[in-house]
Amino acid sequence: MNRVCLVGRLTTKPELRYTNSNLPFSRFSIAVNRTFSNSQGQREADFINIVVWRKQAENVCNFLDKGSLVSVEGRIQTGSYDGQDGNRRYTFEVVADSVQFLESRAKTQNREQNTMSDNVSPYDYQNDNSFTNNISVENDPFADFGDNVTITDDFLD
Repeated sequence: MNRVCLVGRLTTKPELRYTNSNLPFSRFSIAVNRTFSNSQGQREADFINIVVWRKQAENVCNFLDKGSLVSVEGRIQTGSYDGQDGNRRYTFEVVADSVQFLESRAKTQNREQNTMSDNVSPYDYQNDNSFTNNISVENDPFADFGDNVTITDDFLD
């Protein structure tokens, strides 16, 4: 079975294009946050290429913008081609069956205005209007603990 379900933010505004037979489609990518942090304590993201067809492509282009939060369901499609240097290149994209809009247009525009004025990446912005790199004292379970917390992997042995 070849099924994929992703939640992420658009990295650019999608553009509507047409095939030679006048079939609408759009290609865009989404940034999907990883569930863990790297060795520097930063969250990384994977950038996944998406292609969507027909009416869904028109809707994506009409209602979504850079930074919009979406859910994509579809299948993985792979391919290959020979580059100008003669080396084989491999491609991978998700062919979307469904693209769900996960936030209102007003919320998207509000987030865009906030990120432009604060110079913050839209990928750091969470649904609860907080930033992933700013942890408030109210949400920090160790805020009143006092000393540093040390966690070791010794218990795994």
